Amino acid sequence: MIPERLAALREKMRAYGVDAYLVPTADYHESEYVGTYFKARTYITGFTGSAGTAVITQDEACLWTDGRYFVQAAKELAGTGVTLMKMGQEGVPTVEEYLQANTKEGMTIGFDGRVVNEMLGETLEKTLPERFLSYRSDLIGEIWSDRPALSAEPVWILDSKYTGESAADRLAKVREKMKENGAEVHILTALDDIAWMLNIRGNDIPCNPVVLSYLILTETEGHLFIQEATLNDEVKQYLAGLGISIHPYDAVYDFAAGITGKTILLEKAKVNYTICQSVMGENTIVNVMNPASSLKALKTPVEMENIRKAHIKDGVAVTRFVYWLKKNIGKIPMDEVSVAEKLESFRKEQEGYIEPSFGTISAYGPNAAMCHYQATKEDFSVLQPKGMYLVDSGGQYYEGTTDITRTIVVGPLTEEEKEHFTITAMGTLRLGNAKFLHGCIGINLDYLARQAFWERGLDFNHGTGHGVGYLLNVHERPNGFRWKMVPERMENAVLEEGMLTSDEPGIYIEGSHGIRTENLMLCRKAEKNSYGQFMNFEFVTMVPIDLDGIDTQYMTEKDVELLNNYHKEVYEKISPYLEGDEKEWLKEATRPISK
Repeated sequence: MIPERLAALREKMRAYGVDAYLVPTADYHESEYVGTYFKARTYITGFTGSAGTAVITQDEACLWTDGRYFVQAAKELAGTGVTLMKMGQEGVPTVEEYLQANTKEGMTIGFDGRVVNEMLGETLEKTLPERFLSYRSDLIGEIWSDRPALSAEPVWILDSKYTGESAADRLAKVREKMKENGAEVHILTALDDIAWMLNIRGNDIPCNPVVLSYLILTETEGHLFIQEATLNDEVKQYLAGLGISIHPYDAVYDFAAGITGKTILLEKAKVNYTICQSVMGENTIVNVMNPASSLKALKTPVEMENIRKAHIKDGVAVTRFVYWLKKNIGKIPMDEVSVAEKLESFRKEQEGYIEPSFGTISAYGPNAAMCHYQATKEDFSVLQPKGMYLVDSGGQYYEGTTDITRTIVVGPLTEEEKEHFTITAMGTLRLGNAKFLHGCIGINLDYLARQAFWERGLDFNHGTGHGVGYLLNVHERPNGFRWKMVPERMENAVLEEGMLTSDEPGIYIEGSHGIRTENLMLCRKAEKNSYGQFMNFEFVTMVPIDLDGIDTQYMTEKDVELLNNYHKEVYEKISPYLEGDEKEWLKEATRPISK
C-alpha cells in the first residue's frame, strides 16, 4: 500500500507545485502520542513508532527516527520505498540539512502548518532561505479516503479530592505567571496543560486522558475551543463557573487572528505554526515554557498521597502477574499478546483503574532488545521456559499514573544475561538512593544509573528517566534524567519536591536479549543545614526485582543492602493485599540475600 500512497501524494504535490513535503508525527497540539485521525506519518510510511518525521520528494521518501526505534523502523520500512534515516548517527543529515541539500532556491516546501510547531517552522525559514513554505494544505488528508473521524470523547471533571487544588486556583497561578512575564494574553494548545489547569479529563488520545482543545486566557477571560458534542450540561456549567467561554474547536484560528496589539505568552515549541503565523507582527510574543508545565510537575500533597495509593494498587496487580507468569511458564500456552492481556486483567481488578497509560511493551527474548517493541496479534513471539521476558506497562487510576518495567526470568540464563540483569537492577537502586543538594538537575545524577554499565564499556541508548503526569501523560516535562543535554526534550529542570520521575536503566543486545528495570520515584526534601537543602527520592513502585536474575558477585555490599531494603518495603506494602500461595511466593521473592 505504501508505494501507491506515495505515488498519490507525489501527484498532489505536482498539482500544488510542492517540491518536498514534510510529515511529522504530531497532531494540532504537538502531542507525543496522537489519535488515529492524526496518524498521517504512519499512513504515508508504514512506520508505527511514536516518534519520527517523514520527508517526501518526487525522487525519494525518507523517515527520521531516534535510537529507540532503529530496529523496528528498519523492519516496518522494508519494501515500502521509504529510506530510514537514523537520527544522531554519524553521516546522517538532519531533516533541515536534507531539505537544504535536496531543494534549490525558488522551490516550495509543503506541510500542514497545524501539525508543525512554530519553532520548527522558524528553523525551516532560517535554514532554507529563498524557499517558499506552503503550510495551508493537508495533502495527506486529500489522499486519505478512509481517514478515521476526529475523536470527540466525553469530557469529565476530576474532583479536587484527587488533585488537592481547584481549577480556579490553578488558573490564578497561571495568570500570576502571565503577569510576571508582562503578558496580557496566553495561548495554550498543549492538551495535558489544559486538562491540568481546568481539572478536566477525556479520552481523545489512547492512554492519555486529555481533551482535544485550545485555551486562550486573558487576565479576566478564558476562551476554550472544543467540540461541543464532548460537553454535557454539568461540564458546561462547571466551565462557566470558572469564567470559561466555549467556542467551536476550529474557531481558534480566526479568534487568534483577531488578537492585535497585545503581549502574548506562548511556547513556540508547543503552539502550531498556523496559529503563530496569525498572531505574528501585530503582537509582541513572549516565548517561554507554558507556566502550567512547570506548575503541574510539582504534585500537591494530596496528589502525592494518591500517587502512593495508585502504586500500591498497581504493585498488587503486577506482583500477582509476575507470580502467575513464573508459576505457569512452560505449563500453559503463552505468547507476548496473551500475557500482556493477562496483566491488563489483573489491573482491571483494581478499584479506580481506568485504562493503560501507554501501549504495553511485551517482549520475549531477543524482541526485548528493541526498547519500544510492540507485539501485535499478527506478529508476536511465543514464550518458552528459557531466558527472560520484559514487560513495560502502566495504568491510569483516579489516584494517578503508573509506569513500571520488570524483566522476568522464565528459564535458565547465561552468565552474560545474569551480569546484565544485575547491573541494571544496581543502576535503578543506586539512582533511587541518591541524596543531593537542591539545585541539581537530572544530568547531575544520571551517572549513578550508568556507572556499572560504563565501567564495562556498555551503555543504553535512551534517557534514564522522564517526568510522569497525574492521571495525565506518562511522559511529562520538565524533569528527567539524562547524561547529556538534549534541549528539545525540555527535561532539564531543577529537581523539586513533588516531581514524579521514572528511573529506568536497561541494556539491549540485538538478537539476544533486552533488560530494563523501572521504578517511579517522588522527589522529596531531606534535611536542611548549613550546606543547604538536601533532597532525596522515594520509590513509589512496589514490585519485586526478580532474584532469579541477580548474581551478587557483581554487587557491592551497599548494592545488596539497597536491594534488600527495597524488597522489605515491597513485602510490607503489598503482602497485606495477597493471600495464600501468592503471599508465600512474595515472601520468597523478597527474601534478604547476602553477598
